[in-house]
Amino acid sequence: MHSAERQTVHRWSFIWAGALVALVGFILLGVSISASGAWAEVGSFLGLSLFGWGGVAQAVNGSVLLPAQAAVKESLVLGRPGFLLLGAVVWVAGWGLVALGIRRAPEPTGGPSPAAGAPLYPRLARYRDFYWSTLGAYGGGVLLAEMVYIFLQTMLSSGVPSTELGIARDAGGGLAMPPTVAFGISLVGAAFVAFVSGFIGASRAQRLALPEATIGVFYLGLPVPILLTLLDHIPRLQASLGYRLREVTYVAGLIGRPELAYWLTFTALVLALVLGINTGFIAAGSGRVDLKLGFELFVARRHVAVFRPSLLLGTLAVLMFGIIPPLLVYFIIRSAEAAVERTRIRALGMADPLAASEALHSLKLREQSPTMMMTALSVGGVGVGVMALIIVLSVMSGFEADLQKKILGTNAHVVVTRYAGDMPDFSKVMDTVGKVPGVEGQSPFIINQVMIASEGNVDAVIIKGIDPATVGEVTDLPKNILGGGSLDILHTPEKILSRGQDEEAAPSEGGAGEDSGDDIIRRSGKPKKTPVLPGIIIGRELASQLRVVVGDRVNVVSPLGTELGPMGPLPKNRAFRVAAVFYSGMYEYDAKFVYILLKEAQDFFSVQGATGIELKVLDIDDARRIAGQVAKTLGGYPYRARDWGEMNKNLFSALRLEKLVMGIILSIIIIVAAGLIVATVIMLVLEKRKEISVLKALGVSDGGIVKIFLAEGLQIGVAGGVLGLFSGLSWCLFIEKVGIKLDPEVYYIPALPVRIEPLQTALAVVIAVLVTYLASIYPALKASSVEPVEGLKAE
Repeated sequence: MHSAERQTVHRWSFIWAGALVALVGFILLGVSISASGAWAEVGSFLGLSLFGWGGVAQAVNGSVLLPAQAAVKESLVLGRPGFLLLGAVVWVAGWGLVALGIRRAPEPTGGPSPAAGAPLYPRLARYRDFYWSTLGAYGGGVLLAEMVYIFLQTMLSSGVPSTELGIARDAGGGLAMPPTVAFGISLVGAAFVAFVSGFIGASRAQRLALPEATIGVFYLGLPVPILLTLLDHIPRLQASLGYRLREVTYVAGLIGRPELAYWLTFTALVLALVLGINTGFIAAGSGRVDLKLGFELFVARRHVAVFRPSLLLGTLAVLMFGIIPPLLVYFIIRSAEAAVERTRIRALGMADPLAASEALHSLKLREQSPTMMMTALSVGGVGVGVMALIIVLSVMSGFEADLQKKILGTNAHVVVTRYAGDMPDFSKVMDTVGKVPGVEGQSPFIINQVMIASEGNVDAVIIKGIDPATVGEVTDLPKNILGGGSLDILHTPEKILSRGQDEEAAPSEGGAGEDSGDDIIRRSGKPKKTPVLPGIIIGRELASQLRVVVGDRVNVVSPLGTELGPMGPLPKNRAFRVAAVFYSGMYEYDAKFVYILLKEAQDFFSVQGATGIELKVLDIDDARRIAGQVAKTLGGYPYRARDWGEMNKNLFSALRLEKLVMGIILSIIIIVAAGLIVATVIMLVLEKRKEISVLKALGVSDGGIVKIFLAEGLQIGVAGGVLGLFSGLSWCLFIEKVGIKLDPEVYYIPALPVRIEPLQTALAVVIAVLVTYLASIYPALKASSVEPVEGLKAE
């Protein structure tokens, strides 16, 4: 009779000897390659061979690889040919010994079993070890999803004729979305393709088909993210593909680490494929498409009872007020109820012992079982994870929004300059730029680096020549002037001294003028008669460092231009008088920026026209597209237009990367809660083996059992996500309304900022639900594998 199990004989003496011989051969080959210095060539071939597409790539590029292989062979022969040949022989011999050490045991002799010829178990009879169509669906689906993402991102960001989509976006007749919006649409479209592919493949195989999924993802899915990762490290690859994938690389670079963005996107597509595979198996695992969920949801809801008011209210109380206070109240109430009930049962037992026994049994049944306790802990764990994720990301978004507001309050949304030289025709350029849709305001400027000196100190600053009439259209500089001042004082420098004296006599009220007691925006005593000097506006921090107030004289020295003096060339030096002090809330701006009239800057730096033009756009998230449209309208070179994201790329990339990493770290809390869900559902499976067997004996398919237990895990995730959402939003509103005070001298903000972003908040809940859903797959599959005879044989 044939054995039911496969028997393999391992002769360990051959295996260990072969491994040792192969190691010696590898060492000899390494010595030969090192002596010839051919590791670079050999490493490339070995790496290509280890990858699944290596053989195909070498066959296709044989005309190129064969000469290279000949060159490698020549270099190896010139090195240590004896070691090369000996190492190859020893290497092959070692693996031959290993192969001899693994043998198949001979089949035992004997006749067939009594069951020979009987019908095979249906599940085993339908089994196939491999589905090529499923492999094509999985692998092709991932590859197609990646191509769809790249195509949509490129098309939506770079622009597509609006006539094709029926949308009129701008005067140019093209549709060009902001990169982040295009990324979201592209990712959703690609994820849908991956989901459908996984659904079709699993429906075809009527099982999960994990080998096909693994091979498809590794061999067809990995090449694209690997190629994108190598794009920034191989110049030849960048030159050939970089311009085609510029929109994809730009979006990936928004977080500062493009390769991280590539692999996260790939992970999202694989996750969509897994969800499609699981959904397809559930829907068609029984041999026919069954999308009905009414019966399974009813069983799951009655079984796990996640949405009990006591459980939800208790978990919400823990999330809102912490662990200790709600638990103390809970145990006090339960202890009091138990004491009262047992007293009643004792009194009942004095009259009727049988009735007392029934009442005591009912009391024990009402007590929570270990599974119910695990369910409560799982819901609470998911809720804590979602709440922490929402609070932390909202606070970080608040910091980012506050920083963005301050940066855009001092800098323009878009800056138009020339690649070399100044812009003498800035008036004509402004007339042209003003016609571009989306441009709301514009102002010319001249910018340079200078030294500024007072009687008390000296510092390096950035001086900017501005037009007071238009600068308010692009920045918040007029609103940031302390003491209720105005930029118009730059046109009337003779009023600067009287302004400083008037502020001492009658300080202004309201707004920024409430800080009229600050010494840096007023002066005491009667001013002396001094010559009229052009005005300059400096930041509050710079005024403190220079120890000057409104009306004091400062000297501006420019090392870029020189003037001839008695002793030879001298740096340009001009005296100015402090006309006003501004406060933007950013230390770097308040300590490094000074402003003068555009005409004074033209005379001081001998500039014809302006350095460039600052623009304000209607939608700051669309600034990149508008900047490209402005450059296109100006005819391209020698003009260039840069948006605020490009000029502050490093800063905002660091903030986005920090938020992303913080979100990933906090998601570990949800993963820990998912572990509790796995334990909870496994305990449910162990408790209900008999019930599962009865259901399967009544005709419920494997997919139906999977639906029940997936629904139970999904209910835990939904309940925890909703409770975490409610408690997280409540804490965010509390922080926003009540406030957590901060020291403005240290943080430059008076309170902890909070900004609730709907998409970000919804994403936290979706992540929690997805993680709990994925955590329920394994226990659900274990439940579906329970055979009716196994669950009922002890009955």
